[in-house]
Amino acid sequence: MIAGIIPVRYASTRFPGKALIDILGKTMIQRVYEQAQKAKLLDGVVVATDDERIFNHVQSFGGSVLMTAVQHPSGTDRCLEALHQLDKNYQYVINIQGDEPFIAPEQIDELAAILQDGQIGLATQMNRVTSYHALFDEGEVKMVLNKNGEALYFSRMAIPFLKGLEEKNWHQQYPYYRHVGLYAYRRDVLEEICRLPVSPLENAESLEQLRWLENGFRIKCVETKYESNCIDRPEDLERVLRLLQLKK
Repeated sequence: MIAGIIPVRYASTRFPGKALIDILGKTMIQRVYEQAQKAKLLDGVVVATDDERIFNHVQSFGGSVLMTAVQHPSGTDRCLEALHQLDKNYQYVINIQGDEPFIAPEQIDELAAILQDGQIGLATQMNRVTSYHALFDEGEVKMVLNKNGEALYFSRMAIPFLKGLEEKNWHQQYPYYRHVGLYAYRRDVLEEICRLPVSPLENAESLEQLRWLENGFRIKCVETKYESNCIDRPEDLERVLRLLQLKK
């Protein structure tokens, strides 16, 4: 069984309260929840929050919601607490970002589909970098893989370095990938990674998945055709609505 968990907190650093902003008549968290519920391979969807306003709002539209502790350092840790409150039959958790109101259910199913044999401990998604701007945008996390489609490293810098070639042409000469932050964790592995101390590489890049790699965990990477449209800052909302042609 696979649980879809949407970890959400109110105190977002760059956009406080963004889970409750109105987007064309529905809040962001309601849109994320409704999209996740359309995924065919999830056996349940729940919001995990630390805030009564979000908790009460999710209940008001009929959503499933759990109250979790305030002090969790990451959404991964919040997912584990929520899992402890859920049915013990769940073998996997898919961590669904609470700031992607237009996430495609098919994208969630792409990740869920590779979990069916129970062998994969950790998995995430990626898509191809198609522009110089995306490759050198430090807000976009890039990744390199081994021959088995598992992550070797994640970085905010463009990796690998292409010696002797102009940077503007790098994305045309090598298959670069950007990370799409949808995670799947097998229950036992989630328990393990949440016990690990913060690692040097994680501190350096501010990327929690580097902690897992430093400790020897393998992360299976699945290419998706769907673009992620996160709303991290107020100005992102207008951009996303125009991108999706929902606003003139």
